[in-house]
Amino acid sequence: MSQVCSVCGKHPSAGRNVSHSHRVTNRMFHPNIQKVSVVVDGTTKKMNVCTKCMKAGKVQRG
Repeated sequence: MSQVCSVCGKHPSAGRNVSHSHRVTNRMFHPNIQKVSVVVDGTTKKMNVCTKCMKAGKVQRG
């Protein structure tokens, strides 16, 4: 499944874990992407949408 939100374009970003002793390792921050049915122009369509867009009401579930 794609890791990109179809509404806002949010995608995985890189970062670092930093321990208490300041040892640094690389990590990824993944958005919470769900495959949901969305109403687009009166028809239902499956889209990959992040949960923040769903909670904000940017898509109408269908």
